[in-house]
Amino acid sequence: MACLVVAAGLAVTGAMGLSRADDGTVARTLVVDGVPVLEVSPDVPGTGRPAVVVAHGFAGSATLMRGFADTLAAQGYVVVVPDFAGHGRNAARLPATDPGAARAPHQRDLDAAVRHARSLPAVDPQRIVLVGHSMGAAAVVSYAADHPKIRATVAISIGSTAALPDDPALPRNLLLIVGAAEFARFHDAAVAALQRAEPTASFGETVGDPAAGTARRAVLVPGVEHISVLYASQAHTETAAWLDAAVAAPDRAPPRPHDRLVPAALLVLAFGLGFVPLAALLLPGRAPPAPAPDRPAARRYAYGGLAGALLLAVPAAGIVPTARLPLAVGGYAAGFFALAGVALIVAYLLDRRSGPGRPPVPQAGRRQVAVAAVLVGYAAAAVAVPLTLGLTHAVPVGARWWLLPVVIGCLAGYLLGAELLAAGTRWRQPLILALTVVALLAAALVGWAPGFVLLVLPLLVLLFAWHAGWSALLRHRSAPRWLPALVGAVLVGWPITTTLPLTG
Repeated sequence: MACLVVAAGLAVTGAMGLSRADDGTVARTLVVDGVPVLEVSPDVPGTGRPAVVVAHGFAGSATLMRGFADTLAAQGYVVVVPDFAGHGRNAARLPATDPGAARAPHQRDLDAAVRHARSLPAVDPQRIVLVGHSMGAAAVVSYAADHPKIRATVAISIGSTAALPDDPALPRNLLLIVGAAEFARFHDAAVAALQRAEPTASFGETVGDPAAGTARRAVLVPGVEHISVLYASQAHTETAAWLDAAVAAPDRAPPRPHDRLVPAALLVLAFGLGFVPLAALLLPGRAPPAPAPDRPAARRYAYGGLAGALLLAVPAAGIVPTARLPLAVGGYAAGFFALAGVALIVAYLLDRRSGPGRPPVPQAGRRQVAVAAVLVGYAAAAVAVPLTLGLTHAVPVGARWWLLPVVIGCLAGYLLGAELLAAGTRWRQPLILALTVVALLAAALVGWAPGFVLLVLPLLVLLFAWHAGWSALLRHRSAPRWLPALVGAVLVGWPITTTLPLTG
């Protein structure tokens, strides 16, 4: 009852916060030349306003950049945010994950957004500026270099200088922002881009002349990494001030990076706590104390099985059929979890044969299937609703509809293997999840896994922790062992499938 009351309070507070986040702005979604875009403008009518096109990064969406749209619309800009091909609401596929192959669709989508911004009656077509993050930073830098009428560009967390021309005057008025906790290559790229204009310049310095369009500046934002830099007040303030110097924004307003993030986080907490009374309602029984596991058998097969599963999955995930799924990074992830799951289940079966007291192979009854349907639907809502309202687009489109059960199925096998091999202990399942994260980290560092894995591992840790909490509750309510695995697979697999780019 306490969890129900607190969850309801958090849900109401989060919903009210999200409704207030729209104050002062008007937003609409539309499709321009086949490109879905989000358009955000001040709610006060006006003409001759500057416009800014904001580009998201790899595995991002227009929704992910909504915080910048809110900040800049409050300054008087008309903001246009496209969903790049393969991202968000855009069901088109990227030709490849290689930046060179993806450059053409990025430039096409950006061009559609810029042309749309120029066509709006409230916009001065001569006062167009660009903002981009990560992959989007490279895209806007490249576009602005080819289109000198772009008055200023902000590149957040750009990963290399490959998109920059040799001419230090292009793109015009370039601001480079990077988080202090990001990988060194992002710091190096920002400094290298700055030093093309002034070889001795460093973070915090502005070189060149804004009036002539030759200004450059690099900013190091303390305490943030590749994702959290998007929610840093300093990043928003520096961006607004830089664009204002180029096109004279008509209004002054404080930055708004957390207007949607905080209410969405409250909704996540509400869903997390709301699972407690829901599980108690659907699963009224409580588990008796678990018998002490057969230690020799556990040592013989559980730990060896875990090591073997990870050693098999890390190098082989890139060559199994799932690697060809049209989901960047997701194909490797699906193969990794499928292979690890098979190995963990085999280890469990060997463990069960060699020692007494092992739980039987799980089976499902009609009532359990009905309970599973409710809990799976709740898990899907728990990630899709808060993410879509406050963080990023998490509703399947196009090929994601059939990719979703594939990825969830691979994860379900892995989480079932972890659940079985944990043998009812409280600590072994979290240990398996933690070692899995370590294995993925090592795989990315040595080049067996896609490098993007390094950037999303913190999010995977959070999802695994969420799953561990819910699975412990389900075990406490005498749930069959397959049920926590299935619910957890939806919890983890849904954001993987709905956010990683479609390729093909």
